[in-house]
Amino acid sequence: MKKKIMMNSKLRYFLGCVISIPLLPILLFQGKNIRKKVPKLPEAKEPKGFVNGNFKNTLNILSIGESTIAGVGVDFHKNGFTGALANTLSTELQCNINWRVYAKSGFTVKQVSKNIIPKIEETKADIIVIGMGGNDAFTLNSPNKWVNDIENLINKIQNKFPKTPIYFTNMPPIKEFPAFTKAIKFVIGNLVEILGKRLKVTTDTKENAFYNSEIVTLKTWSERHSLPNNDSKIYFSDGVHPSELTYQVWGKEMANFIIKNHQA
Repeated sequence: MKKKIMMNSKLRYFLGCVISIPLLPILLFQGKNIRKKVPKLPEAKEPKGFVNGNFKNTLNILSIGESTIAGVGVDFHKNGFTGALANTLSTELQCNINWRVYAKSGFTVKQVSKNIIPKIEETKADIIVIGMGGNDAFTLNSPNKWVNDIENLINKIQNKFPKTPIYFTNMPPIKEFPAFTKAIKFVIGNLVEILGKRLKVTTDTKENAFYNSEIVTLKTWSERHSLPNNDSKIYFSDGVHPSELTYQVWGKEMANFIIKNHQA
């Protein structure tokens, strides 16, 4: 099964490269236009927090990743992904949550391994959440290099926190981004799904590593959470990064994924 998934992803990547080569000049032109039009939003403030539910036990959570984990699109982290994640886990697991974010907008997995992991100050963590994939797809990282970078990241984290479970979030739903053209959605969107499949294979071979492999679609989220699906703009702050609404939904979804695997 593992070999079949890898062969399928390699074939899909190869075909995608063949189809994409003639589109590269168009993609470069469209990418420049998008960068001009999309506002540059800052990362969220206050990357540390504590959810006090007056429970006896406290869990320590670290969130690591790229711009979405860095909270681009909201003012404070408590209103973003990690805040929603911590609040849901506190309620469902009946425990206080001490959380901290280590993330940087624009970082690839390799950059996170090199520049963020060594700077983690905590010596104890009960849950580690990682949100990556967008920048590796935008930089056209190959599936094989992606896997090597992911394995290196997992190894570095497990060297610091040997017994702590690592949970990877869903890959970013690039095909849903309203700021992107059809060509960019096709090329980058397909690549990010390929990287997701390889991430699934990798985490399945690692102890205490899990990946939420559900492909996010706004239609599914709208139906599941009774949200309007006729205006995709409500889900995005700038056409690329999540809005506060999306961070809240995503954080709750990821918390439920963690609870499911935490209790398994």
